[in-house]
Amino acid sequence: MSSEVTTLIDSDAVCALRALAIGPEHKSLPPRAWGLSVEDFVAENPSVSLFQTPLLTLDNRRIDHNIGVMAAWAAEAGVELAPHGKTTMAPALWKRQLDSGSWAITLATIWQVQLARTFGVERIMLANALVDPVGLRWLAAELDEHPQFDFYCWADGLDTVAAMNATLSEIGAARKVNVVVELGGDHGRTGARTVAQARAVADAIAASPHLALAGVGGYEGALSHDRSEAGLTAVANYLDTVATLHAELDAAGLYGDHAVVTAGGSAYQDLVVRHLAHLADQNGTRGVATSVVVRSGAYIIHDDGFYSQISPMIPSRSDRPLEAAMHGWARVVSRPEPGLALLDAGKRDLPYDEGLPKPQSVEGEITALNDQHAFLRFDPDPSKAPIGSIVRLGLSHPCTAFDKWRLVPIVDDADSDDPRVVDLVHTFF
Repeated sequence: MSSEVTTLIDSDAVCALRALAIGPEHKSLPPRAWGLSVEDFVAENPSVSLFQTPLLTLDNRRIDHNIGVMAAWAAEAGVELAPHGKTTMAPALWKRQLDSGSWAITLATIWQVQLARTFGVERIMLANALVDPVGLRWLAAELDEHPQFDFYCWADGLDTVAAMNATLSEIGAARKVNVVVELGGDHGRTGARTVAQARAVADAIAASPHLALAGVGGYEGALSHDRSEAGLTAVANYLDTVATLHAELDAAGLYGDHAVVTAGGSAYQDLVVRHLAHLADQNGTRGVATSVVVRSGAYIIHDDGFYSQISPMIPSRSDRPLEAAMHGWARVVSRPEPGLALLDAGKRDLPYDEGLPKPQSVEGEITALNDQHAFLRFDPDPSKAPIGSIVRLGLSHPCTAFDKWRLVPIVDDADSDDPRVVDLVHTFF
């Protein structure tokens, strides 16, 4: 870990987004805003009723609440946060997370890393292998040109290490690339399947003239999709194996002067702390200086679906729970039969992979989404959901909400009769 990193994001670059002009490419913003900068439009104190539908909004107070909850939780647990930036791909939100004390931003692809670098993000964990030669060449140049840039990527096989070595050797890279050995699990996603395989990868990294062994980690969320006893046991056993691997590499003296132990996700943070937090040792009193890094991403927004059930930070499991900070807004455009209304929001607008939207301002159920329509079923009451009325929707899975919007309004209070828009957040997908 670089000890010279003093600032983690370029505030001026983030603020410059507010000077960009609004146009018709920004879905559902009112035509009256076209040609205005974000700053000038927000200065007019617009309300949600001025916008077209469908619409996605974020709740400012709830975002602040969630950031504060997670920052306090991490501090109390003695772990670092490296929020997964691919959830929002919104530098303005990354800044809020970094300003609250987050250690780094996690990303999933080298293109996302490149985007983050244009906003001056100085510490990045790429939670993925990097074998793309074009991306590696860019990374080597970026590391050589910017000594403060603190970067980590992953490797889970000897072939990965060999591919990285080949490209970096070809270009004569000056700085070593920090690599975390990824441990996986049976029926999981990526990651070495055994400690012995991971140890072989670690040995290869440590022997490389172009790579530095920087830690161990992986993704526990691939091993369970619920909080059943079997699911929690699978996650716990996996995290214990990560700890075992770290201890073995430390005992073998394969690390430099610092190591990270990292797990991620927004479903099992409690288990990560229970099984890994004891490894944190910033001063290296028990071995190599070690940071335990949690890569949760969805917490900043949370939801009214998947995470509202599985997260350890919900009212039934926490004294200070997270709050859903995103909502959909859709208009009734058709009443073709009793008990059915069609809304003007669909798969192009709202997430649906981890559960369908839930009506919050009218009793009923969303039973299906087409590309641009939602099917709202309800008790056949002719006075309910009239043509032109607006339905607020609770959403599930923020990771697949943001990618459908280039500019997302942030409101002061989504529960008010006509929420006031206090900012617009640019996304980059």
